[in-house]
Amino acid sequence: MLKIDIHTHILPETWPDLKARYGYGGFVQLEHHGPGCARMSIDGRGFRDVDKNCWDAATRLTECDGHGVDVQVLSTVPIMFSYWAEPKDAHDLSRLLNDHLAGVVGEHPRRFVGLGTVPMQDPDLAVRELERCVTTLGLAGVQIGTHVNGKNLDDERVFPVLEAAEALGAAVFVHPWDMLARDRMSRYWLSWLVGMPAETALAICSMLFGGVFDRLPRLRVAFAHGGGVFPGTVGRIEHGFQVRPDLCAVETETSPRDQLGRFYVDALVHDETALRHLIDLVGADRVALGTDYPFPLGELAPGALIESLGLEASTRERLLAGSALEWLNLEPGRFA
Repeated sequence: MLKIDIHTHILPETWPDLKARYGYGGFVQLEHHGPGCARMSIDGRGFRDVDKNCWDAATRLTECDGHGVDVQVLSTVPIMFSYWAEPKDAHDLSRLLNDHLAGVVGEHPRRFVGLGTVPMQDPDLAVRELERCVTTLGLAGVQIGTHVNGKNLDDERVFPVLEAAEALGAAVFVHPWDMLARDRMSRYWLSWLVGMPAETALAICSMLFGGVFDRLPRLRVAFAHGGGVFPGTVGRIEHGFQVRPDLCAVETETSPRDQLGRFYVDALVHDETALRHLIDLVGADRVALGTDYPFPLGELAPGALIESLGLEASTRERLLAGSALEWLNLEPGRFA
């Protein structure tokens, strides 16, 4: 049974000193400090330690084989989005990251699929790079953040990028970044444990209430981390839409529940009950395996949670590969 992991992250092994390249700080640098070990840092402050599997394709493939993963969908680490930077510099960095990613996919086309990154702070540049990703580099789509410098995904400056993605047939993967309420989540890893799920739900609601899926019915969007806290709060969200249409139904007449099925989510929820609820809510045809590889907050045994549910074979096939293929608009024969 084909197994496709739609949520994995990759970095180049090295890249230029971006502070020197652009003339100001705030960018990520990768500092190798031992065999197979490196530290992501920003202006000398450590952000995250990573291992060889974050940049080395051979290591990734060995680990994929060990877990029975046939295909990984590659995207950059979200902190690399750099939406805060000067648009021309974020565009340059996007090109650097996308060229690397396309090179990895090109070397292993039956094992990897690529999602590029684009400078969302400038819609024109973002659309230009999106077009290059799809038409020149052969990537399946792009990964974007849950917001763009505080602007939600229903913002009119975001819309042209989503519109271009629909026109190009490009998949869009929405991943939380730059989490809200950081000043209240500095301890206990709360930005990752609470902030990320909240960010994702906020992104989903902004697109639903903002009528984005009404305006772009062929847009294929997947949200990370099982949609965050959205599945657990959908009843409250729907109720709010019904009782306060003056506040909630201002951009769309389609209720949140009636829009379920218009987007995909990965299965990264870490809990059998949560995964069953997610499948019941949006349907197995909208849920795809995603692990957040190679990071420790992800699913460490890809597909184990799906397998634990004891689902019939056709449903397992859909969760492990079928939904991913549909979202990516790819044929399974590509990976034969």
